[in-house]
Amino acid sequence: MLSCLRRFSSTRFALVATVGIAIVLTGCTADGSGGATREPVDLNAQRNKLRKPSPPWPAAPSLPPLADLELEITPKGRAIFRPGEKGAPPAQGVPVAILLPLSGPRGELGKAMLDAAQLAVFEVAGQNFILLPYDTKGTPEGAEEAAARAMGRGAKLVLGPLLADSVAKVAPQTRISDINVVSFSNSKRVAGNGIYVLGFAPDQQVDAIVDYAAGQGLGSYGVAAPSNGYGELVVDSLYQAAERRGAVVTRTSYYDPSATDFSEQVRALTDYDQRREALLQQMAALEGKQDDVSRRALAKLETLDTVGEAPFDAVVLPDAGQNLRTLAALLNFYDVEQPAVRVLGLRAWDETPEIAAEQAVQGAWFAAPPVEERKKFEVRFKAAFGYTPPRLASLAYDATAMASVLAQSPAATDFSASALTDSNGFRGVDGIFRLRVDGIVERAYAIHEVTPDGFRTIQPAEDSFQVPIN
Repeated sequence: MLSCLRRFSSTRFALVATVGIAIVLTGCTADGSGGATREPVDLNAQRNKLRKPSPPWPAAPSLPPLADLELEITPKGRAIFRPGEKGAPPAQGVPVAILLPLSGPRGELGKAMLDAAQLAVFEVAGQNFILLPYDTKGTPEGAEEAAARAMGRGAKLVLGPLLADSVAKVAPQTRISDINVVSFSNSKRVAGNGIYVLGFAPDQQVDAIVDYAAGQGLGSYGVAAPSNGYGELVVDSLYQAAERRGAVVTRTSYYDPSATDFSEQVRALTDYDQRREALLQQMAALEGKQDDVSRRALAKLETLDTVGEAPFDAVVLPDAGQNLRTLAALLNFYDVEQPAVRVLGLRAWDETPEIAAEQAVQGAWFAAPPVEERKKFEVRFKAAFGYTPPRLASLAYDATAMASVLAQSPAATDFSASALTDSNGFRGVDGIFRLRVDGIVERAYAIHEVTPDGFRTIQPAEDSFQVPIN
């Protein structure tokens, strides 16, 4: 409860924390004794009272051509270059490093995430906050070098890098320096011992969608997953989520995500051949019979493609984009259609809203973060930088906003494990989240339905954490 009192004792702090992120007050009461949940302070209307630059803000200059220089971003919107090789200290304040692939294959994503981080600095940070961006060049070795430079500049917290292999390279030196890392990865294998993963964990999404589907009476599940680490994690998580709810997984299928034809996998997944053969046998048994009942039954069978139910009540398709559209169309082709069999998906679906135009996907349900704050973020981002942010940009915003809030503790800047893992959590662009002591982020997911007009939320995400953190 001390953290609750510390964070909300300052009016100035409350004003700064208004834009984009707010502390979730679960477990805090007016007297700090715990008990009844308080609603987070909604200070969005206070935005204009903050003495911040007005948009549009300039994007940070690209770092790769400036290998011998380092960039600082301050809340006043200034981009300050210093000669990094000389080890010049950052301007007076709290330095927080952000490691992103500003060059290489993911350079465009990295630069967009840096823009999102800048937006958080301008909107949320106090005057003592300094963001130090470093280019990982999209490689583990580049991330290792970037972390070394950040440690040399006295960074008090590291945000990023993006991918698990890069996080693994960064971890040894940040641990030696006793600096915590809030990475953008979603891989559990790199979490723990000072490393936190802020990415969207697939197992939590699976648990959320199965919880909803089971509540609607769906008790058996199939899954068609890409043959990679993500697909294997989804399948394992589906088995665990189903077992916890007394449901069963009856069919699993893996496919090469780089392929273009998944016919064989979907045909086997749906038991199409067996159901087709059952139809042909029934038709053969009726052929030649002259009574009216047999003739009517045969005429009805002739309109069908198969007989018998599909081997599951719902099928999970964790992939997105063209692969999702192809798989959904093949389910229909092999006589598995909604709503008799519900198609279920995960967060990756919200990256491709155009799937709503695919008739085979309409009516499907998927688990993803709430959309309201993200839509507002996208509007502000576009106003500031002139383009629509990629989906993962919100991670950089939330991480930087969280760091900004912790840097403004009335007592002292606190990036300790206890501060990062406060059980009340934070509310950001993608809803509420909190970091657990094992390094895994815990999020609340909404359930959305695909309609011809786009996505519709059919079960809102929770807005506070009611259960103690693990």
